[in-house]
Amino acid sequence: MKYFALIAFMLLFSCGKKEDVLLPKSNLTIVKDVQDLSPIYIFFKVEEKDTVAEVNRKNSIISTNWIFNIDKRLPLKLVIPEVMKLQEKKRADSAHKNENAENYYSYADSIGKNFAFLPFTKVYYKMEKPEQNSFIVYFKKGKQEVFMGNTKVKISEILKHFYSIKFERVPNMVFVFDENMSYEEYIQYKIVLQKEVTYNLDKLPIEFIL
Repeated sequence: MKYFALIAFMLLFSCGKKEDVLLPKSNLTIVKDVQDLSPIYIFFKVEEKDTVAEVNRKNSIISTNWIFNIDKRLPLKLVIPEVMKLQEKKRADSAHKNENAENYYSYADSIGKNFAFLPFTKVYYKMEKPEQNSFIVYFKKGKQEVFMGNTKVKISEILKHFYSIKFERVPNMVFVFDENMSYEEYIQYKIVLQKEVTYNLDKLPIEFIL
């Protein structure tokens, strides 16, 4: 299955212009190898003057690990609704469900010169405003820091800053991502979060796209 994954990516880049997917890049590998997988593609398309996210999930099998190959040029506001639909379909199919099957985003490790994968099975997305009593960590397009209230914080210091606040009642922390950022920027944020923050958490924050 490892070799099947490699072939799938070769086909992805060698097929016609209409089927090209430009993957995000990073300098860090989170997961290097995934076996027993099904590829899903979300292409960048332009119809007249509108950008469109086109999904191809013909070869997806519910009981396998799903690899989401998404074009880095797409904005989050187009990508995440499609990802949500696919997540819901997989979660709802109890007849073929495999509790060990994961969902991964694919990207290219520019240092290791290999394909890499970022797990997001336990992530829940919402395209709405968080509840008022939520503690928001805001990821703005084009910024290196995040905003926690009115304070700019490095991603590596999110938990340190959160735990330094004396809450009367500890709120739920949620991540809010700018809907206009590119999918590539989102993945780069997520890789740093995985390395610096979320691996410490028992429960992942809900992610809001606004």
